[in-house]
Amino acid sequence: MTVARSVDTTPLKLKFADELGALLRLGAPMVATQFFIMAMGFLDTAMAGRYDSVHLAGVALGGTVMWPVFMLTSGFTMALTPIVAQLRGAGSIADAGAKVRQAMWLALFSSVFCILIILNAEPIFILAQVDPRAADIAVRYLQAAAWGIPGVQFYVILRYTSEGLGKTLPPMLIAGTALPLNAVLNYLLIYGEFGAPELGGVGCGWATAVVWWVELGLMSLVLKTDYFKATTFNQRFDFPHWEDIRGILKIGVPIGLTIFLEMAVFSVVGLLIASLGVIPLAANSIAGNVNWATYVIPMALGSAASIRVGFYIGSGDYARAGFVAKTSFLLSLGYALIVSAGLILARHQIVGLYSQEPAVLELAAMLLIFIALYQIVDDTQATMAGSLRGYKDTRAPMVYSLVGYWVLALPLGAALGFGWFGLPEQGVAGFWMGMTIGLAIVAVCMGVRLLSTSRNPERISAFARL
Repeated sequence: MTVARSVDTTPLKLKFADELGALLRLGAPMVATQFFIMAMGFLDTAMAGRYDSVHLAGVALGGTVMWPVFMLTSGFTMALTPIVAQLRGAGSIADAGAKVRQAMWLALFSSVFCILIILNAEPIFILAQVDPRAADIAVRYLQAAAWGIPGVQFYVILRYTSEGLGKTLPPMLIAGTALPLNAVLNYLLIYGEFGAPELGGVGCGWATAVVWWVELGLMSLVLKTDYFKATTFNQRFDFPHWEDIRGILKIGVPIGLTIFLEMAVFSVVGLLIASLGVIPLAANSIAGNVNWATYVIPMALGSAASIRVGFYIGSGDYARAGFVAKTSFLLSLGYALIVSAGLILARHQIVGLYSQEPAVLELAAMLLIFIALYQIVDDTQATMAGSLRGYKDTRAPMVYSLVGYWVLALPLGAALGFGWFGLPEQGVAGFWMGMTIGLAIVAVCMGVRLLSTSRNPERISAFARL
């Protein structure tokens, strides 16, 4: 059982600077990793679009099925990060290997689940009355990508373990290596260059599958490092231990569902906005892209906070864990305020990078004002959610996301957007109003929960025993 101990809080300025530096050193590679992953998605979209608009639509359509399902299941095993971080803090790294071996079994089961879903996505496209040509590309794209699902599921296990051990640089280097490889394979398989088959958008699926297995191969190299050997992961083989797997799922399922709920609500909002016309849809796509690009940093900061908080919980230094949570919150708030000001001041220049159509530019520039406000609550709640993961407190954030996104934000956004219940019709801006209000409530709830948990040693100890 972990025992809390107090920590000296003076001189505060020095310790704040120290913790800030530690978070940035840990989080910077995680930011780069996420940007590399984003860039691979951009390459798929851009290169398929240059081949043919139908193939572009097919790749995008396939992604709407594959990515939420993948993020749901990979979120289950994200529990490894705080689990390993707490074991490291407690000086029990040798116990982490058993957890990782059970997570590998969970990755195998998750792979089967993912493959079954994405190989049977065609009825979804038929129900949605998607253009048959685009649906055909999407189905074949998913069939190709399915071959890489086991590789990426095992890869994320090793990545989360490495990050929990405080080693965030190897995943960054691997993601950076995968980016140019993805570009080359896309070029060969989409356009049929140098004797490769010309597959169009379907080639993106095959390129993705190959890249995922290469990432696993490269990530496997960390098994030879001293810090990974210390986990005793490769010292023996274990059959599934259902109690251990259940323990991982108890922490991980809420994480996966939280990520899935957020991704799914944006998919639904996109479909609803599509009914407003091409210009609102195009403007919303620009706003969403800018929002995601700026969100990567606080998301990575939340992951870094999860590792730091977990480490101090494992070492019994609950006061320092709370100080990490506070520091990461202040850092994300400062970042959000700076970015928000930048988005407002440079909104016309930013949207000009995406389109030259006046109507789209005018609407998108207006939406960036809402994005600027949305940033403040979105960035801070993401970082606070990361700190809560470090405590293994994951169920409450899942409930907040469910209520905030699906009970509040989506209905309110639709009511404002379409002018329901006698409200003035705000169009696409109404959806972002609703999302901002709903997420503001989520952020407040996250803050109250984080404050409550960080000051409750009994609750912290109970979570630490999971």
